Amino acid sequence: MSPVPANPANYAQTTLNFRTGGRGTIEIGAELASAVRSMKIETGLCHVFLHHTSASLILCENADPDVRVDLETFMAKLSPDGNAMFVHTAEGPDDMPAHVRSVLTQSELTIPISRGQLALGTWQGIYLWEHRIDGHHRRITVTAHGAGS
Repeated sequence: MSPVPANPANYAQTTLNFRTGGRGTIEIGAELASAVRSMKIETGLCHVFLHHTSASLILCENADPDVRVDLETFMAKLSPDGNAMFVHTAEGPDDMPAHVRSVLTQSELTIPISRGQLALGTWQGIYLWEHRIDGHHRRITVTAHGAGS
């Protein structure tokens, strides 16, 4: 693939809102892809930022949902709810474990944009990972920059 000639950079930004159903993953790739298409960036980068400290973003296999089940099982063992070592329990026994999980994962992702689309690998999906037991409203800022159409 030949490089795209340098053009003045274009920037676009939008906010997406999600309501989670509690602990677990929500595939958000379709919403991100739609946002990127509407921004009219042909070649560039898409930055995705989650505005919360008890949820995270992951780029993960999207072919077998057992992968996400196994990730949840791993995190439950690594940072269990109600662990007596945690002092911060202001919002319940899942409060500090949710913060630990979010620190160990990511609150932002950067994905290339090619031909106006997110350039993901064959088995890659983008997920919002809720770490709290109860559902919450989650806000994500999507910023795209690059050469426009």
